[in-house]
Amino acid sequence: MDVLNTLRETFLDWGAMRAALPDLLRVGLVNTLILALSSAVIGTLLGMLLAVAGLSPRRWLRWPARVWTDIFRGLPAAVTILLIGVGLAPVGLKIWGPNPYPLGILALSLIASAYIGEIFRSGIQSVDHGQLEAARALGFSRPSGMLLVVIPQGVRRVLPALVNQFIALIKDSSLVYFLGLLATQRDLFRIGQDAAANSGNQSALLLAGLLYLVITVPLTHVVNAVDRRLREGRRADGALAGGLDEDPLPATVAVPQEVR
Repeated sequence: MDVLNTLRETFLDWGAMRAALPDLLRVGLVNTLILALSSAVIGTLLGMLLAVAGLSPRRWLRWPARVWTDIFRGLPAAVTILLIGVGLAPVGLKIWGPNPYPLGILALSLIASAYIGEIFRSGIQSVDHGQLEAARALGFSRPSGMLLVVIPQGVRRVLPALVNQFIALIKDSSLVYFLGLLATQRDLFRIGQDAAANSGNQSALLLAGLLYLVITVPLTHVVNAVDRRLREGRRADGALAGGLDEDPLPATVAVPQEVR
């Protein structure tokens, strides 16, 4: 019973949770979402450029993209955040003052771009090469064929993986506290950690963890639902194509407009 009481006092102090909840919701949750969403948008744009460059037949585009990807995928996230946050601090001081927040977003964006670039690259490569050849036969140039035909199909196939990467960004945003954020810029983890240190128990930190779960668990189910819908759609398309192959239409029969 003493062990149970100790665990309850350490992790389930409702008073400590109530005291920390306003800051967690008003400051921590907002900053966590800002960090994750901002880095996801920038990382997605950079990742698409990396994917296209990595698939380019030109070495001067392909090799730098591969080096970029290897570096930011190989380094631990904490090391990247510290290198950028501390190394570029003098530059940031001249541009926006003593505010490490943008450098945290930049570091997370660079990390995300390496992973998202590989996700996009695998999705683009999974599209049948005949799609690009068909686009070229219709008069598209290679860049326009990639942009209008191949890339949209590849992105559709990797949507679940992109959502998984966004979940990882939400969790990695907790590492930005290494840069010494201002009181109004603290994320869920930092507020929970500070409250736990002040109260002498881990209840506030546990509550911060629960708020992370409130964000990430629904997104996980969204990923599963999207992936299931996409797989069902591909099976339906395959069944339709198989049926047409087994019972082909005569060449002289006009195809109705809705079938086309």
